[in-house]
Amino acid sequence: MLPIGPLMIEHRLIERMISIIAKELDRMKTSIQSDPNFIDTIVDFIRTYADHCHHGKEENILFRELKKKDLSAEHKSIMDELIEEHIWGRKTTGRLAEANNQYSKDDIEALPIIMECMSLLSDFYPKHIEKEDKHFFLPVMSYFNQEEKDSMLEEGFLFDQTLIHEKYKEVINLAEGSQSMKDSS
Repeated sequence: MLPIGPLMIEHRLIERMISIIAKELDRMKTSIQSDPNFIDTIVDFIRTYADHCHHGKEENILFRELKKKDLSAEHKSIMDELIEEHIWGRKTTGRLAEANNQYSKDDIEALPIIMECMSLLSDFYPKHIEKEDKHFFLPVMSYFNQEEKDSMLEEGFLFDQTLIHEKYKEVINLAEGSQSMKDSS
C-alpha cells in the first residue's frame, strides 16, 4: 500500500460527515434552530479526525518529506495551497465552536454564524479532498522510492496508534482543570 492509501480511505469517512453536516444545515434552515450537542460532535470530528489525525499525517509526514524533495512548481504550489486550506479549516471550525458555545448560552445571534460555518465547511471539504485525491497524492508519489514510501506508511500507522491516547489525555487535562476551578470556588 502507498502512504496515501490510508489518507484516501480517511477521505471517505470525512465525506460521510460532510454529507451529514449538509443535511443538518438543511434541517436548521427549516427549523431555525441548532442542536448544540450535535454541533459539538461535528467540531470534535473535524478537530480530532479530519484535522489532527488526517491533516496531521499529511503535514507531519507526507508534506514534511515532500519539502525535502525538489518539487515541481506545480506540486509545490498545490502543497502550499493545501497547507493554507488546512489553516482555513481550523479557523472556520474554531468559529463554529465559538458560535455554538454562544448559542448554548441562549445567544440566538450565533445561529447565522453556525449556519455560515457549516455551509462553508460543507462546500470546502469536497473540493479540498478532490484536489488531494485527483491532483496531488498520486503524482507526488513519484518523488519517493519504495523504501521511503514504506517508511511513511509505517510512520502513519504509528501516528494513528498514539492519537486516541493524546485525545483522552487532553480530555482528562480539561476535566481536571474544570474540577480545579470548581474546587476553588
